[in-house]
Formats: sequence, C-alpha cells, structure tokens
Amino acid sequence: MAFRSIEWIEDKGVLRLIDQTRLPDTLVYLDLTDEHAICDAIRDMKVRGAPAIGVAAAYAIVAAAKRSKAESLKDLREDLRAADNSLRASRPTAVNLFWALDRMARVIGAATSMKSLRTSVLAEARAIEAEDVAVNQAISRYAMEVVPQRATFFHHCNTGSLATVDLGTALGVIRTAHESGHEVFAYLDETRPRLQGAKLSAWELMQYGVPHAVIVDGAAPHIMRTKGADLCVVGCDRVAANGDTANKIGTYALALAAKDNGVPFYVCAPTSTIDMTTQTGECIEIETRDEGEITHINAVRVAAKGAGVYNPAFDVTPARLISGIITEFGIAKPPFEDSLMRIMKDKHDGK
Repeated sequence: MAFRSIEWIEDKGVLRLIDQTRLPDTLVYLDLTDEHAICDAIRDMKVRGAPAIGVAAAYAIVAAAKRSKAESLKDLREDLRAADNSLRASRPTAVNLFWALDRMARVIGAATSMKSLRTSVLAEARAIEAEDVAVNQAISRYAMEVVPQRATFFHHCNTGSLATVDLGTALGVIRTAHESGHEVFAYLDETRPRLQGAKLSAWELMQYGVPHAVIVDGAAPHIMRTKGADLCVVGCDRVAANGDTANKIGTYALALAAKDNGVPFYVCAPTSTIDMTTQTGECIEIETRDEGEITHINAVRVAAKGAGVYNPAFDVTPARLISGIITEFGIAKPPFEDSLMRIMKDKHDGK
C-alpha cells in the first residue's frame, strides 16, 4: 500500500499528516489548519523524522501566513517571527527543523508585499517538499553501491516514508534494494522507549512486502554474532563537521555492536542534516523527553511507581564507528572532515 505521510492541501488550507502515534493499529490522518497545531504535532511526535519535521515546519509558516490578520507587511512578518520561534523550540536536536525555517525566513525577508510574501512562502515550502523526495531517491541510488545482492540489514528507529515525504532514507534503502531485485532481510530494532522500529518500521515494510523481524534493542549484538549481517543502515538528525552523528537513542549501541562484529555501519543523511558549524557531536544539544515514555507503554505502567527516570531522546555515534555517510551527493568516507567538506562544496556548486 502506497501512502503519503505529509501533504499540503491548498484549496482547504490544511496540512494533512499521518498521526504516527496511532500506528500500527489505526491509520489516522490529521488535517491541521494553524501553526500552533502543527507545532504541537511536531512536539508530540505525531509527525517525526528529521526530514518530515522540516517540511511540516515550512508548511506551519504557510499556515501562519494564511491565518494572520495583519494589515501591514511589517505586522505579518512579526506574526511569522512568533510562529518561527515556537517551532524552533519544539524539537531542538533535528537540524532539518532549523534548516527549513531558515529557508522560510530568507523568503519572508525578501518579500516586498503581503501578497508576494504569502505566495513565496508557499512556493518555498513546496520546493522543500519536492527536494526531500528527490534527495531520498538519490540517497538510495548511491546506497546500492554498497548493498550486496543478498543483503541482511540492521536498522534502528524509523527512517522510511513516515519520517520523510515519500521514500525515506535508511529504510528507503532497504525498500529500494528489495524492489530492485536484491534478496533482502531486515532486522528492526524495536527502538525503546517509543518503539518506532516495532510500530512504524515493521508496519512500513509490511506494506511493501519486505522480509523482516523485529528484535529487542539489546538483541542486536547477539544476532549479529550468531546470525550474521551485511550492513547496518540508520538515519540521523544531525551530522557534525567531523562526522559524529546524532540519532535516536540506541544508535550508538548498535554502532558499537557493528564495529565489534565487523559489520559496516552506514548513516543515511540528506545534506540538510549536515551542520558544518557544529564541530563535533559533543556540541549537539540532546533533547530529553517526558519520563512517561519510559514508565508507560501505550498508557500502561511498566515501571515501578515512583522509580527515577532519565530519558534522553538521542545519542551521538562517534565518527570512528561509521563506515560511510550516504548523501544525495555521494558517500562520504573517513576522514569525514575532508569528505563532508567536498560533498557540501558539490552541493554549493550544484554538481
């Protein structure tokens, strides 16, 4: 079953999203008409995945521009600045959020009238959406260079169509390999505490008929050693200039297991997630989330009442554990300081 995780419907002035908190049991679409509702959907992870968050934020600005009652260009810009500030505070680790909002801010600053501003923010949001689709397709094309004909994958969290506009990044690589005739099997980390691997990635691969097995996060090292694997593919929310990457909590542990078992570990990263102003992973702000994500599963308490909780949403995988970073401009390999610089230069030069 083909599906679209995020879509702007212009004639209704709504952003239509799959509510990912309702999957896998129920497929529910949300029609959101204002920036506050979209901001809440990002914060509450009804929409999630760095690329999808960026696209949702861009359309939140469009919604704010449509909804604003401002009577001057200056006041309209003020309304959009307030929306921008709220959106930036919603998920601090995902750099795509800031990248998309920075693009929208440049368009807002260049507008010469209220009409041109509203027209240009919609055009820019649509461009960001279309670019995401093209970027993911390019990532999968480059990834096929390192995927063998018979490929056993390990994957963490969810990086497929639900996390992007369409194909996905790392899960998109698995799907592309399957659809290209490779003999594919994927082990999916359940991805505690929100279980995106079990709830979302397994649901996606079922839609496309990709053979897979959900495993508990801590089983990955044992399964790699006893069953074997050809490669790990994961997404990321931010890449530092030295190649350190921030991704869903548990990615670092998977990378350590891969290193110990001689399994190549690849990060699939649109260049929009590469932050050359962040020198190392130590500089990346790590979001912490509500303790209820750990103490409860589907609103059912699983931890002792009153137990202490610490809930970081992301971790940083050091560059030394990464075999390559697959982008829409090719595969960056160690030393990442050099290869990432070359890729970002190719992007700047339009190559």
